Amino acid sequence: MSLFYSIFKNYNTYSICGFLFAATLQASSQAQPSGKPAGSSSFQTNLFNLEASANEPFRYSATLKNGAAQPKFYALDAKAPDGWQVSFRTLGSPVTSVQVQAGASQEISVELSASPYSKPGKYAIPVTAVSPGDTLRLNLEAVLKGAYKIELTTPSGRLSENVTEGSVEEIVCTIRNTGTMPLTNVELSAQTPAKWQVTFEPAKVERIDPSGSIDVTAKVHVPDKTIAGDYVSTFTAKTQNANADAAFRITVKTSLLSGWLGVLVILLSIGLIFRLIKKYGRR
Repeated sequence: MSLFYSIFKNYNTYSICGFLFAATLQASSQAQPSGKPAGSSSFQTNLFNLEASANEPFRYSATLKNGAAQPKFYALDAKAPDGWQVSFRTLGSPVTSVQVQAGASQEISVELSASPYSKPGKYAIPVTAVSPGDTLRLNLEAVLKGAYKIELTTPSGRLSENVTEGSVEEIVCTIRNTGTMPLTNVELSAQTPAKWQVTFEPAKVERIDPSGSIDVTAKVHVPDKTIAGDYVSTFTAKTQNANADAAFRITVKTSLLSGWLGVLVILLSIGLIFRLIKKYGRR
């Protein structure tokens, strides 16, 4: 009898434990939200390090994933160096924020344009996507290569000059290094009207450092008997890596001597005609 009671007691104990375990599993299953997406939110890119020169944009392709159970709006921002420009694009359109559905991902293009005055080197660009209660970070790197840029102008910026035919006019030109790399062996040349001559002093500049400049003198020789009027001469400053042109409008005027000679010829012609009329008019 005691044996039967012991078996019955143990059976009830196991039944109660099994019932409680099943109830716990059912409650846990009901507490789990239905439709919750797997994984977590993220902001990632396959290529976080890009290299370009100052006149080329840096373009990164990133993926923004929303791992929450509801759609979210993410505000996009980037901390770039002073003078740099940052823009975000999705589906080819510029944006400052994006909406990502629950469990979905959005492709985002991040474009950086460096300042023309930035020095070559590696720059860290932290990018964030912020939504209520969630901040995602993406660390980008931009390796800026040196850029070769050259500018040819005058100290005053004026690209016009008056010249007397048969004379030599000196024009002061300024060569500026507007890039981030030194310019070496800068050669000067000119395209002019026929029979004109231009020489430069110095004819070649050995080196101009970034943000530096140097003045050279162009001697323009206009031949005698050049017809008065406006002419265009193009000056060129050229290196192995960059070049610049400047078109000068040169106005040619006749000399004072030529003017007086012209007046004298006219007076002589009038006098000759008057004499012929006086001589043959009586007949």
